[in-house]
Amino acid sequence: MADLWMPEAEQYDLGDHAPTDRQYPPKAVAHITMDRKATQAKPVPHVSFGRLLSYFTGAGRASAPHILWDPFTGQFAQFYPANSRSKSVADGPGGTRTNRAGKVVLQIEAVFFPHTIFDGKAYASLADTPCKGWAELHRWVRSHGVPDVWPMGRPTSFTAHRSERTWETKGGWYAHAHVPENDHTDPGSWPVFKRSPKPTKPTKPAKPAPAAPPFPGRQFFVLGATNKHALQLQKWLHTGDWGPKYQVGPSQTMTPKDFQKIAALQAHYVSALGPADGFCGPLTWKYAFEVATGLRKL
Repeated sequence: MADLWMPEAEQYDLGDHAPTDRQYPPKAVAHITMDRKATQAKPVPHVSFGRLLSYFTGAGRASAPHILWDPFTGQFAQFYPANSRSKSVADGPGGTRTNRAGKVVLQIEAVFFPHTIFDGKAYASLADTPCKGWAELHRWVRSHGVPDVWPMGRPTSFTAHRSERTWETKGGWYAHAHVPENDHTDPGSWPVFKRSPKPTKPTKPAKPAPAAPPFPGRQFFVLGATNKHALQLQKWLHTGDWGPKYQVGPSQTMTPKDFQKIAALQAHYVSALGPADGFCGPLTWKYAFEVATGLRKL
């Protein structure tokens, strides 16, 4: 049985689950957040995953997708289980209930806008980005029966192509620009499907390196939070010879100094950890552990 919650995603269940209309074939809908206006002449810095996560769990919860995906860092957040509808497309009068018209209707929001700058480089289209995590995302969507086809064509521009008949009768991937009763024209592009590699001869497994403890969740690392996970993170941060110096030893409470230390670590690994905003997500947690234990060199 396919996982209702993507294993690689942080879970932020918004509740308000509702069933899909299972008489229609399974679908996935591709979106981009399109949260800044930029041009080739005037590119704009990337908006962090954390900011979009705050939006969809706050003011934007009424339009939240199933999955928020950052193609630069490979981070995921999930707001609804796969067997519930989400709310990322408009549902006009008549026709199908667009958010529900399928055995599943999995809606994916990529954290991207055209001409975004990440790690000093501007990217004109989503397909040009590193697309980190796409293989895992594609595998999860496929596990819910969504076929590797674009019934209205793989998006290559911000052009709308809509057919109510195709939407009702064909399973597969749709751009937001393909969904009936909608006027958005995103995502403009999308990565190609990843085929499973041919099996290779098994080799003797190497001894696994020590792994970071499971990431407990962002709520444990907000300013002023007091808990054992904050203490563990501070122990790692204290061992690192980067950023500002601590004047006192580790404690269980998150302080502004901790945020400065986290931001300095993120700035050193900006290509992987994204903008240095000082907030601890799963990748920052992992890197702090690896640097503190000598698995990763600054």
